[in-house]
Amino acid sequence: MDDEIKDQLSESTEAHSDYTPVNRFDAAAVHHLSGMYQNWFLDYASYVILERAVPHIEDGLKPVQRRILHSMKRMDDGRYNKVANIVGHTMQFHPHGDASIGDALVQMGQKDLLIDTQGNWGNILTGNRAAAPRYIEARLSKFALDTVFNPKTTEWQMSYDGRNKEPITLPVKFPLLLAQGAEGIAVGLSSKILPHNFVELCDAAVSYLHGEEFHLYPDFPTGGSIDVSKYNDGQRGGVLKVRAKIEKLDSKTLVIREIPFSKTTETIIDSILKAIDKGKIKARHVEDLTAAKVEIQVQLAPGVSSDKTLDALYAFSDCEINISPNCCVIEDNKPQFLTVSDVLRHSVERTKDLIRQELEIRKGELLEQLHFSSLEKIFIEERIYKDKKFEQAPDIDTVCEHIDERLTPFYPQMVREVTKDDILRLLEIKMQRILKFNKDKADELMARIKAEIEEIDRDLANLVEVTAQWFTFLKEKYGKDHPRLTEIRNFDTIEATKVVEANQKLYINRQDGFIGTGLKKDEFVCNCSDIDDIILFYKDGKFKIVRVADKLFVGKNVMYLNVFKKNDQRTIYNAVYRDGRKGFYYIKRFNVSSVTRDREYDITAGTDGSRVVYFTANPNGEAEVIKVTLDPAPKLKRIFFEKDFSEVLIKGRSAKGNLLTKYQVHRIGLKSHGHSTLGGRKVWYDPDVNRLNYDEHGRLLGEFYDDDQILVILQNGDYYLTNFDPNNHFEDNIQHLEKYDADKVWTCALFDADNQGYPYVKRFQMEATKRKQNYLGENANNQQLLLTDTAYPRLLVTYGGDDDFRGSEEIDAEQFISVKGFKAKGKRLTTFQIEKIEELEPTRFPEPPASSDEDDEEEEQETDLDPDAGKSQQDVLDELTGQLTLNFSPDET
Repeated sequence: MDDEIKDQLSESTEAHSDYTPVNRFDAAAVHHLSGMYQNWFLDYASYVILERAVPHIEDGLKPVQRRILHSMKRMDDGRYNKVANIVGHTMQFHPHGDASIGDALVQMGQKDLLIDTQGNWGNILTGNRAAAPRYIEARLSKFALDTVFNPKTTEWQMSYDGRNKEPITLPVKFPLLLAQGAEGIAVGLSSKILPHNFVELCDAAVSYLHGEEFHLYPDFPTGGSIDVSKYNDGQRGGVLKVRAKIEKLDSKTLVIREIPFSKTTETIIDSILKAIDKGKIKARHVEDLTAAKVEIQVQLAPGVSSDKTLDALYAFSDCEINISPNCCVIEDNKPQFLTVSDVLRHSVERTKDLIRQELEIRKGELLEQLHFSSLEKIFIEERIYKDKKFEQAPDIDTVCEHIDERLTPFYPQMVREVTKDDILRLLEIKMQRILKFNKDKADELMARIKAEIEEIDRDLANLVEVTAQWFTFLKEKYGKDHPRLTEIRNFDTIEATKVVEANQKLYINRQDGFIGTGLKKDEFVCNCSDIDDIILFYKDGKFKIVRVADKLFVGKNVMYLNVFKKNDQRTIYNAVYRDGRKGFYYIKRFNVSSVTRDREYDITAGTDGSRVVYFTANPNGEAEVIKVTLDPAPKLKRIFFEKDFSEVLIKGRSAKGNLLTKYQVHRIGLKSHGHSTLGGRKVWYDPDVNRLNYDEHGRLLGEFYDDDQILVILQNGDYYLTNFDPNNHFEDNIQHLEKYDADKVWTCALFDADNQGYPYVKRFQMEATKRKQNYLGENANNQQLLLTDTAYPRLLVTYGGDDDFRGSEEIDAEQFISVKGFKAKGKRLTTFQIEKIEELEPTRFPEPPASSDEDDEEEEQETDLDPDAGKSQQDVLDELTGQLTLNFSPDET
C-alpha cells in the first residue's frame, strides 16, 4: 500500500502506541500485538481507501465499477447479457463476493448513464430492490461505448490472480464522477460527491476551455428543489438543503410529487407518521399512491391550515433534509479533498490529453500506412520483384540487401527510414495484388492519407477547440435525455416554533412553584408545543425564558407566563413598578425580542425590594388607560388620577421608565382598553421564495391593518384575495401581488376565443373574493396580451399579417371604454390582424387630492397650537410628576 497514506493514518495511532497492556505470560506477545495494530491495520486502511471506497479522479470510478465495465466491454456483442453472467465474469478481476459486484452493478444501472438495463432493476423512488441477477439483463449504453473505452490509450495491469489484464483506469472522456456522483465510507475518511446535470457539465467544460467562469450545482434523479447558498462548491464543510415538491390538491389535501435525494417514499411516510404521532403535524391520513411518479397524499385534520402544515412537513419530516458533500477522490495514489470545480477542470484536462493521444496514435497509424503505400508503389512500379538479382538471390538476406539498394534513390521521399521489417513485408505481397495494382488508385489513397494527416495536425494545433467540439457533440447527442430535474431556488428559513402544532397544554401550580404540561389538575395557562420556550415574569420584576417540560420548578410569585416568540417586536409589555421598598413608582413599556434561555433578567432598576404593581402583555402593542389610586397623605391634593400608556415611549427592557408618582400607590386598575400604538404592520414580498415576511426581505407591499388584504393575480388570469399571514404559500406563476385596493381600475387587452380571436379591451375593478376568479372569461383559450393598473393607459397597437401595411395606432383606453365588471366581455379593438399590443408612457396622471385654503390655515393653526396654553405652572408640574389636578373649591383650598 502507499507509504504516504500509512504515514497519514499512523498519526491517528501514535496516541495509542504508548499503551502497553500487561501480559503476565509472555512479554514478547505484547510487542507482537502492538506491531499488528500499527502495521496490519494501516495496510487494511490503505487498501480500503485505495481499492474499495473512494473513486479515482482519472475516470471517476471505484475499482469494482471499473472492473464491471471492463467485463461488460469484453462480453459486448450488442445484445443483453444476464446480470448473473456479468457478475460471474467480473469475479475474474474483483477479489470479492458476487453480492458486492451485483449491488454495484444495480446502482450503476439505476443511474441510467453507462448501462442499458432490461427487467426489474428496482425503484429509487420507493426503495424497492431489483429482481434476482438471473432475471435481469444489461449491456453497455451507447454513451459508454462512445466515451469510456479505448484500448490504445488504456494503461493495463495484471489482475489479482495474474491470469488476466485489467485497466488501471479507463480512458473516460467525460466528467463521469460528477455526472454519476459517488459515495463511500473508508477507514478514517469518507467521500460524498453529488450527481450533477449532464448538459450543465458539458457547458461548464466548454466554458472552462474558453477561460470563462462556470458554476456547477447538483441535479438529482428524484427531483425536488435545492438551496445552494451554502454548497461551497461541493467541498467538505458545505451544506446543501434539499426539499420535496409539495402541492396543494385542495384545502384539505397536500400532495408530495418529488422527494429529496437519498430518501424514498417509505422513509418520507415514516417520518411524517412520526411527526403526526408526536403531535407536531395534524393530519388524518397519509396515503402512498406512487407508481411511475411519486404521489403521497397527506389528508389534513379539520380546521388545520394547509400552508402551516406544508411548512411543518419541511420542519419536522424528511421532506427537507441537509446533505453535506465531501469531495474526496484518489489522485496520485492518495486521497485528496477537492472542489467540484477542481474535479471538472481535471476531467476536462484529462479529456483533452486523451484526445491528443488518440490523434497522435491515429497520425502514427496513418504515417505508417503512407510509408508502406509509398514503398509498395515503388516496389511494384520499379518492378523490383522482376530483377534478376532478386530472382537469383541465394537467401533472404541477399534479397533484402538487393531491395534496400534498389530503394536507396527513393529514400528522400520516404516518411521514415526503411527497415528490414519493411522489406520483409514487401516480400509478403501476393502476386495477385501486384497484377491488380492501379497507380491512380494508389496515388488517390496516399492523397487521402496526407489530407487526413493535415487535418490531424490542425486538430493538434487547436486542441482546445477540438475538445470543446467534443463536449458540444456529447451535449447535442445525449443532452436531450438528461434535462434538469431538480429546481435551484432560495429557501426561506422555517422556524419550527412558528409552524409546530400546539399539541400540549401548559399548566401552573402557583402554590408549589411548578409549571409543565403534565400538571393537568392545576391552573391552565395556554396551548403550546413541546419545542416552545416559555417566558415568566415574577412579582419582584425578574423574568426569564425556560423550555417547555413535563414538570419544571420555576419558583413562586409568578406574575405572568406565556409562550415566548423569538424576535417578536410586536408584543409590548406595559408595567408599573415600585423602585425599592418605599421608592417612587415608574411606568414603562418594553418588548423582549431575544434573550438567553435560563438566564435571569430584571425589568426594574434592580433596587432591593422592588415590586411590580401593574403588568399587561399586549400582542399588538395595545396601550390601555389605567386609574391610579394613591394612599391618603397630608398636603395631597387628590388621590385619583388616570394615565394613558400610549403617552409612554416603548424602550428596551433595561430602561428605567418614566416617573409615574412619588406617592404611595394604594391600587391601580384598568380604566379602558386601548388600541395598538405600533400602527400598521409593514409587509414585504420575497419573490425568491414566494413568501411574505416582516423582515424587510424583497419588495415592500405597504403597511397593513387588520382588515387589509393581499391581491394575487396569476398568469392565466385567475385572481384571489388572501390575508397577510407570513405562513401563506403562493404559486410560481404570479403576475401581480400587491396590497388590495378595491378602487383601483385595471385595463386588460386580450384575444377573445369566442369571437374569432379578435382583440378586446376591458377596464374593470377586482371584486373582493377569496376564491379564484378569472377576468379573462370562461373560455380557457382566451389569451391575455396586456394587463396594467395605470390610471390613464395608452396602448400602441401594431398590425401584422396581411394588415401589416396599416402600421401602428395609439389608443387611449380610458376614453375607449368605460369601467365595467371584471366578467364583462369588453370592447372589440379591431377586426384586423395585429402583431402585438404594447403600453406607452402615460401623458395624463391622476390629480392629487384637493385641499382648500381654509383647511391649510386650520392645519397651520393646529400645528402652532401650544399644548400647555392656559395651564398654570402648578398644572404642568403636577403632570410631570404624574398627578392630575382635582377640582377643589376655594374654601377647601
